[in-house]
Amino acid sequence: MRQVFYLILAVTFIIGHASAHVTEHPPAETEGFQFVVHHETPDTKLTSGQGALKFKVLYTRDHFPAEVVAAIDKAHGGFDVDRREGKGETYFALPEVGIIQISADLKTTQLIETPAALKKANAHYVTVWATSGGTPYLSFPANDVGKIFTTTMDGKLVHTLESPDAMTDFKHQAVNTYFSEGGKFVPTGVTHIDGMLYVTTGYSDLDYILGAKLTSLEPLEASWYPLAFGGKGDEPGQFGTGHHITVPYGTNRLDASDRANAEIERYSPDGTYLETLSLIKGSFPCSIDYEAGYAVVASLFGPNREKGAPPYILEGNNLVSTVMLKEELGMETFQHLHGAVIRKIDGKLYIIAQSWNPGDIVILEQVM
Repeated sequence: MRQVFYLILAVTFIIGHASAHVTEHPPAETEGFQFVVHHETPDTKLTSGQGALKFKVLYTRDHFPAEVVAAIDKAHGGFDVDRREGKGETYFALPEVGIIQISADLKTTQLIETPAALKKANAHYVTVWATSGGTPYLSFPANDVGKIFTTTMDGKLVHTLESPDAMTDFKHQAVNTYFSEGGKFVPTGVTHIDGMLYVTTGYSDLDYILGAKLTSLEPLEASWYPLAFGGKGDEPGQFGTGHHITVPYGTNRLDASDRANAEIERYSPDGTYLETLSLIKGSFPCSIDYEAGYAVVASLFGPNREKGAPPYILEGNNLVSTVMLKEELGMETFQHLHGAVIRKIDGKLYIIAQSWNPGDIVILEQVM
């Protein structure tokens, strides 16, 4: 028996009205860093958003190392935050640049020495995770080369998860058939829960979430596991394009962005479908990130496609603010968003966002 919960908070925009709801269907500094002095962005006094959740531009691309500035136009990825106690650094990667760390207070950025294989590839997103013993790692889904690269926090490559092959046995025959017939492995996102890696594959006809199990911690090793769930379609728990995947901090729930269906699909670690968070139709959500009771959704499109794509801010499951980067904050390159994370620092919210085609980066600060 399906139960439907409508958790709607109306938000009024210049261009109209929007809402979100949930449909529930039961069953330290290290060697190799280059330190960069930050540059303040002038206060333009431009703000965007609604109610208490208005934001202004704090830093633009000039806040980052010259290597990042030179490469950011081609950015096609996103971020993750190290939310372990006492941390707070944000990570992302760019082709030919490598791994970049933003400090916990957002004031400085650092380049991390990056292995050649990862540096040449496109890290579509990144996830920060830790083993049962507390050892942290960074994992990068490289969509262009069909691999998952895992490094230490200082950039040492410790594992590469290769594509499944025809001999890999998943519990869904459709997945086995796909790889036995030579289908390409195109990872779009990766995350971790209790010794399992979960990988989205939405840039291919497969569009399942695949599981890989850690088989050793010293050295770190992982291999494909029979777990597979999702699949292409528009039914609850299926994907139009499975994109970013994350675990809201402090939970054991998987949240996967479903671009074409404008939804966030939610699952338990064993692949059981839990519920759908429905977003604005046509928004094409690429990623979602949670902190302090809020979430930020990076979307390819906004309520008016000519005015650029906003980060949508949720409180719980309710849409409470839309930040028009291009139209109201003057960020002309932010026609499409591909990744965003939300931070709460000293009682104030911040958003780090990355655009796509062209790529760019901005850090926003809540206006108090």
